[in-house]
Amino acid sequence: MKDKEKKPSEAEVPLEQETEEPQEAPENKPPEGELEKLQAELAGQKEQYLRVLAEYDNFRKRTAAEKTGIYNNAVSDTVQAILPIADNIGLALNQENASAEDMRKGVEMIEAQIEAVFEKLGITASGEVGDAFDPNLHNAVAHIEDENLGENVISAVFQKGYTLGDRVVRHAMVQVAN
Repeated sequence: MKDKEKKPSEAEVPLEQETEEPQEAPENKPPEGELEKLQAELAGQKEQYLRVLAEYDNFRKRTAAEKTGIYNNAVSDTVQAILPIADNIGLALNQENASAEDMRKGVEMIEAQIEAVFEKLGITASGEVGDAFDPNLHNAVAHIEDENLGENVISAVFQKGYTLGDRVVRHAMVQVAN
């Protein structure tokens, strides 16, 4: 065992002396005229993209302004419809020597004005005594047993409800029988 057989380690293995010179990768450059054409096309696409982006931003701002304008017009129209009612209430309160009957007649006239304004605005009242109870339109706050009324019939209205088209503005507060 004097002479141990040594296996050469990987570090001792001689590297091959043959080294190849790096080969240059083939260039895939387009001809000079085609490169300019592609750059011009890219610039055109970029310009078109920026125009569309600016146009969209302008559209977004314009629609936001239109939406605000529509809302302000709706509020203005509503207030203009209500102003005569407010004026009449002020006139009624300024009466010093009015009888109870005159005040009642004035309040009835104001109520008629309010109903006319609601009609003009497309607002309809809901929740009348004798109507069928509808949880989509009415809020039942009390329940009674009454043999004279049918089942799920409104027996009393504490507060009228209002709708605008299919949208409930306010639910009617009602008492339901049976």
